Parts: sequence; structure tokens; C-alpha cells
Amino acid sequence: MHSLGRASAMIAAGTLVSRVTGLIRTTVLVAAIGAFGHASDAFTIANQLPNYVFQVISAGLITAVLVPQVVKWSGREDGGREHLSKLFTLGTVVLLVVTALAMLAAPWLIRLFGADYTPDQIALGTAFAYWCLPQVFFYGMFALIGETLNARRVFGPYAWAPIVNNIVSIVGFAVFIAVFGGERNAVGDWDPAMIAVLGGVATAGIVAQTVVLAVFWRRTGLHLRPDFDWRGMGLGEIRSLAGWSFAMLLVGLVVSTVQQQVISAASGDEASATVWFNAWLVFMLPYSIIVMSIGTPYFTQLSEHASAGRDDEVRGDIQRSVRSLGLLVVIAAVALIVAAVPASRIFTGSAGEALAAAPVLIGFLVCLVPLAVQFVVQRTFYAYGDTRTPFFFTVFQAAIAIGLALLMPLVVAEDLLTAAVALGQSISSIAQAVLAVWLLRRRLGPLGMGRSLWALTRFTLAAIPAGAAAFGVYLLAGGHAGWMAADGVDGMPGKLLGAVGTGVVGLVALVIYVAVLAVFRTPELRTAAGLFGRLLGR
Repeated sequence: MHSLGRASAMIAAGTLVSRVTGLIRTTVLVAAIGAFGHASDAFTIANQLPNYVFQVISAGLITAVLVPQVVKWSGREDGGREHLSKLFTLGTVVLLVVTALAMLAAPWLIRLFGADYTPDQIALGTAFAYWCLPQVFFYGMFALIGETLNARRVFGPYAWAPIVNNIVSIVGFAVFIAVFGGERNAVGDWDPAMIAVLGGVATAGIVAQTVVLAVFWRRTGLHLRPDFDWRGMGLGEIRSLAGWSFAMLLVGLVVSTVQQQVISAASGDEASATVWFNAWLVFMLPYSIIVMSIGTPYFTQLSEHASAGRDDEVRGDIQRSVRSLGLLVVIAAVALIVAAVPASRIFTGSAGEALAAAPVLIGFLVCLVPLAVQFVVQRTFYAYGDTRTPFFFTVFQAAIAIGLALLMPLVVAEDLLTAAVALGQSISSIAQAVLAVWLLRRRLGPLGMGRSLWALTRFTLAAIPAGAAAFGVYLLAGGHAGWMAADGVDGMPGKLLGAVGTGVVGLVALVIYVAVLAVFRTPELRTAAGLFGRLLGR
């Protein structure tokens, strides 16, 4: 448990710095291209295309296949070197082919995600895509190297390397503003040089983080070499595992495509693709810091227990991880819902835009707690080498998400369309988490979820007065008409005011939350205190 806490603290620290610099990166990018506009949506879609592939490679194929396999191969005489050499060679070849195919398909991909875009907007998005899609290869290598490091219990570099990407991007986007000016949200403002600089900077950041991560490879103790003889590496088993993950990829892409096609109707005038992804970035801040930092070391340990057939210890891992995650995720969700407007002000250009973007962020936050539970459950299936069951509960989630996305234009106004689709995504994720827990219980028997559910209930009850107090502070500051969402006060820019306001609201909520839990002597509080002690100690 001590080593898990130390690893979690290391990952949390890296993820915190990474996400904070990521928000700064987004703020500078919004200053360059705007948050509401045809050009900003065109760039956002183009720059998100490689991210879709990365999410599947990282959370699907590599997390589902590589980590359990590396844990199993580590027991071999050579520590898994031979098998990993073959796997890395195969992975590199596949990534090169996928990247080439994606670049060939760039015009169709932009049309697919931007169904209601104008012809000029599609042309601009396609030009951006040619610069951004090479990221697919480097994202894939980053995930391949990083998850291998995690599986070998070298947790820090994977969490810290993205900071390099953010620094490169911040500097590059700032140079763009200095040379070409800011708020370039009109399609007609763009020429080939501007497209090359913005797209090139975005890709250069991903290349830099991959190179930095590769420097830490020696810590694995493995010396790999190109090996094209892929026989004897268990391709049959890997193909079976990867097949279901690829199917899950296709399901996820269909969901994302439908959602983006629906919200593309609001592009230019209302909260659309850029706001969607920036709100998702803010939503991912607590998810990444809390869920990934605590959950990643647990997943490695859980894989070791599952590989050894110690089901009782796996069930114990599930219970502890759900309670540990829940303690922090509950207050994070409540605090960010209360601070939705100032948090949205960070990535928007005005108080009015922040007010329009806040419902999108709230729509995502509804599922933060269930998503943390689902993270643990899904990775438990992966630890047992089961990618088939996650595929089925992902299909279940996808059907609900698609149905709700298609329904929303019929029942909500265009200015709330993106928020409604985000809420539909959350509803589908909640249903997925419930089904996933039920399916895991069928496989492993009683999971002790009753105790975990009671803990989540206690956390929620403690978060209610904390959220109420934080909302009171927000209202005392003037609410959405006050300084937390203002366009600027005494020379201080609105984005900085939004960040400060979010911090104030979050701090008030956290202090009240901890006080309530302490009064009732909540046992999980000691675990969290130990984690933060190790975090501050670093």
C-alpha cells in the first residue's frame, strides 16, 4: 500500500502540472483562434482526429492488451525482452500504416465529423488535418512506451512527459499570436503559412513529449531490437484481445461522429466543437489527476493479482480503489459544477461565452463519479484478459449515447444543443457503469460494492453542505455578473480571474468537505491525507 501511495503521489503531481499547463495551453490557443467561430471549430476537429486514435490505442488496445501481457511476460527468464521486441516492431509498423491511411482519408474524416460545416470550413479543416494527423504515430508510440513503463512499475515519466508538449505548444501559439495576431476565428483570415505554423506547433508538441518519454526507457531494464519474426509471441491470444478492442474503437468512433455531426449545426454562433473539447479538457482535469493517478498503480497491482489467480485480493483492490477514488472525485464534481461559469471563463473570450459554455461542462460533470467506478471495473476485466465483455457494455453505452444525441435537436434549442449532447453522454456512461458492475459481479462473485456504495453516499452527503457554502461564496462575488466571470478587472485579464474564481470556490468546497468528513471520522480521509503528504513531500 505504501508503494501504491508513493506511485499515486508521483503520478498525481505530474498529472496536476500537466493539466494546469494544458489549461494554459488551451487559453493561449483560444487567444489565437477564439472559442466561438468557424475557423476555431475547423482546427479543433482536425487536431482531435489523432486524439480519437490515441484514446483507443491507450485505453483500449494498449491498456487492455499490453499491460497484462507485460506483467505475465516479466516472469520469463529474459524479463519479456524477446516478446516485447516483437510487439514493439509490430506496433511501429501498424502505427505507420494507420497514420498513412488517416492522412489519405483526411478530407473524408473532416466531412464526417463536420457534417454541417461550410465548404470553406471543410477545406480549412482538411488543411489543418494534414499537419495534425502525423500525431497519430507519435501518440501511439507515446502510449506504447508509457504503458510498458507503467507495467514495469516506472510510473512517473508517463505522467510528466506531456508537460513538454504543453510548453512547446504554449511558446509556439504565443509566437503565432505575435506574428499573425489573435482571435483568428474567421475562415477567410487564414493562409498557408498560418496553417503550417499552428498545425506544425500542435504536432511538434506531441513529437517532443514522445522523445522525452523514450529517454526514460532504460529504467525498464529492457534492451529491445527490431524483430519482424512475429511467430511465437502469442499473436493468436493478442489478436483475440485486440480484436474486441478494435471493435470497441469502431463503436467509440461512431458515437463521436454522431455527436460531432449533431453539434456541428451550432458551429460559429453557439457553443460547438471547440467549446465541447475545451469543456472536456476541464472535466478531464480532476479525472486525470484523481482517477489516473490512483487507478494506474492499482491496475498494475490488480493485474499481478489476477495473473496469479488471487481473486480475493482482486476484490479487495476493487473495493479500496473505488473508495479512494470516490472520496476525491465526489467533491471535485460538486466544486466544478458550482464553479462552472468561472471555470468556463478560462477557455472562452468573454463573460457571455463563459455563461454559454458552462452548461456543457456541467453536462460532462454529471458522470464523473460513475466514470471513476467504471474505470476500475473495466480495467479489472482487462486484468483477466477479457476485452470481450467491455466491448458489450460499451455497445450498450454507445446505443444510449447515439439515441440521446439524435433526440436532442428535436427537444432543445440550438444554444443548448452541445450541453444537451454532453448530458446525454453522461447518462449513457452512468448506465454503462451500472451494467459493467453487474457483469463483473457475475464473473467474480460479490464485490463488496454495498460497502463502496455506502462510502460514496457518505461522501455525497458531506459534499452537499460543501457545495452550498461554495455556491454562497460565488453569489457573494456577484455570480455570473461578478468578478469571477468578468472580462477584466483593474488590468487583470478575465481568463486569470476565472482561474482565481475557480480556485476560491473549489478551496471553500474542499475545506468544508474535509471538515464534515473529519467530524464523522471517515476512515478514507486518512488514506487521502497520506497521499497528499507524499505528494507535498515530493
